[in-house]
Amino acid sequence: MIHGVDKAVLVLDDGSRFDGMACGAPGEAVGEVCFNTSMTGYQEIMSDPSYAGQIVTMTATQIGNVGINPEDMESRRPWLKGFVIRESSRIPSNWRAKEDLSGFLARHDIPAIEGIDTRSLVGHLRDQGSRRGILSTVDFDSDSLLAKARGWPGLAGMDLTGVVTCDKPYSWREGLTRWKNGVWYPWNSPPGKESVAEGNPSLRVAVLDFGVKRNILRNLVSAGCVLEVWPSQVAVQQLLESRPDGFFLSNGPGDPEAVTHGIRCIEKLLSTGKPIFGICLGHQMLALAMGGSTTKMKFGHRGGNHPVKNLQTGLVEITSQNHGFVVSQASLPNEVTVTHESLFDGTIEGMRHNRLPVFSVQYHPEASPGPHDAHYLFTEFVTMMRHVHHS
Repeated sequence: MIHGVDKAVLVLDDGSRFDGMACGAPGEAVGEVCFNTSMTGYQEIMSDPSYAGQIVTMTATQIGNVGINPEDMESRRPWLKGFVIRESSRIPSNWRAKEDLSGFLARHDIPAIEGIDTRSLVGHLRDQGSRRGILSTVDFDSDSLLAKARGWPGLAGMDLTGVVTCDKPYSWREGLTRWKNGVWYPWNSPPGKESVAEGNPSLRVAVLDFGVKRNILRNLVSAGCVLEVWPSQVAVQQLLESRPDGFFLSNGPGDPEAVTHGIRCIEKLLSTGKPIFGICLGHQMLALAMGGSTTKMKFGHRGGNHPVKNLQTGLVEITSQNHGFVVSQASLPNEVTVTHESLFDGTIEGMRHNRLPVFSVQYHPEASPGPHDAHYLFTEFVTMMRHVHHS
């Protein structure tokens, strides 16, 4: 119970209603209701800017058992509109925890609901597709809530990159460390753990921040990059004056086709001949800049166990994913080759330009949370930049 509020309700735009208990901030929030199948990493999910505009349902039955800590934040704050869980853990059990889940949500004015049948909700979303919905602790009238849910326009056609991007350019120098057994951990790992940064920073990369996650930046630094992070509406001339060796297009929220300023920027960057690497929204916008198109998925890919086949090697990677839009394969020009595909539904998970030093993936190779099968992509980007730089 937070601030004396002990009741909450979630209503979808098709009239479905789920009654439960409040475990976040008082108030109400309207957004796209989606689900994530990750078993761990709820803090990283909440602070992923790609979830702006969404009410996220977790399929893991208990959330909050390790609390909240500053080290696992993927951005400066949580961006999701609301949080839906089966059971909230009231007592965090981790030496790094600084606060509990409910206090964190309340502090950031994010309403949350627990005690509902999340299994039933996820099954409904899987069958019917992602729905507009409203989560409320102040209004419990079904007709009123339904009208509010249906009044929200939805993510299609919505550009949210200006909400989550940085205010001004900044440098990023923090990399990754790893334990002796090869498992990756943040730079400020506990005392006694390995603290040797990977790579030799020597290549300058301009990062276009459409909602970038911090672990992407850490991976780029550890692969050998010096980063300058730029706001999403940066002028191309500013990027070129910084004399980067390559450009990185970040993840982010909303409809890629609506981010027209980003697409125009990428079109100009393609003409420079410099290496470009895109992830998630950056991948989608890159496809649009090269003449392709994107479509909205029924319920998207969100979780840490998605199998992706590398069509160049034949190997299968288990990946972390978070997207509700996808590149249409039939729309890609002949000069673009599909390099990765989802083994769940055959959708495009990666592509490469046949002539230009340009490639991208739909999934999240930085994991956080998730498996580390795709860390090699950051090394490939560095190798590509070094080849172009010395040619």
